[in-house]
Amino acid sequence: MKQWETVEAIEQNPEIVSGAWVFKGTRVPVAALFQNLKDGATIDEFLAWFPGVERAQVEAVLDHELNTLATVN
Repeated sequence: MKQWETVEAIEQNPEIVSGAWVFKGTRVPVAALFQNLKDGATIDEFLAWFPGVERAQVEAVLDHELNTLATVN
C-alpha cells in the first residue's frame, strides 16, 4: 500500500480534480508526474509545464515511491 496520506507534498479532496491525488496547492494530479516521466520528460520539463508544482513536492513524491519499493518484500 502506498499510503499517500503520509506525503505532505500532496493532497486529496473530492472537490478537486474528482478526488485525485494532486500536488498540494495545485490542481496538478500526481499521476501527471508519472505519465510525463514515462513519456520521457525530465523533472525540469515537468516543472516548467506545471509552474505551480515545486521541485521539493516532486522529490517528496519520488522519494515516497522509492521508499515504498525498497520496503516491498
